[in-house]
Amino acid sequence: MYGCCIFDLDGTLLNTIHALTYTTNQVLGRLGLAQVDEAHMKVFVGNGYKKQMERSLLYAGDKELKHFEESLSIYKEEFAKHCMYQVEPYEGIRQLLTWLKEKNVKIGVLTNKPHQRAVENIEGIFGKGYFDFIQGEQEGIPKKPDPTGLLAMIKSMGACPKDCLYFGDTNTDMETGRAGEVDTAGVLWGFRSKEELEAFHPKYLLNKPEELIRILEGGQ
Repeated sequence: MYGCCIFDLDGTLLNTIHALTYTTNQVLGRLGLAQVDEAHMKVFVGNGYKKQMERSLLYAGDKELKHFEESLSIYKEEFAKHCMYQVEPYEGIRQLLTWLKEKNVKIGVLTNKPHQRAVENIEGIFGKGYFDFIQGEQEGIPKKPDPTGLLAMIKSMGACPKDCLYFGDTNTDMETGRAGEVDTAGVLWGFRSKEELEAFHPKYLLNKPEELIRILEGGQ
């Protein structure tokens, strides 16, 4: 049994694709640019909102990124209003988290989403204080896949890398776990493909959250 489990947020704990797409399209609309569909947004997210907007602007026709700086300030404004838009936990996530807490496993969230919005998402769905640690994008902490934030969180929860399992749905997450020498669980209910996750040889590849309960209870 692991001493702590750390989860990515978007596409892992919560289905936030509606909020991310809606907010991005609000920005693009204010700039007079074309809209982005959810299928493309699933590929654009994962490396922070600046990279998300860069990819979205290029897709929408701003090939020279003339609107890049303006888009970032608009995004922060719009996301503060819409970050909870149609956000919901994936099926089985609540049950997995409850089981982990019953086993006295500490749980944390590590995401490239801006920190304030990450806290709003998590506390809005699970309640204040449910997770032992929440860390979003902040000044002074490199974004994933740099493992600095992951390792600092593990230390703050009184654990060590070999006793931690990190969950994520993208190549960024798998790279983060690999760089931190932490076991990874690739989740297939999120934004990216099985092939993308398999390429990084995660410890577990999960179709549903409850699969991990069966694995750990079985001692596999």
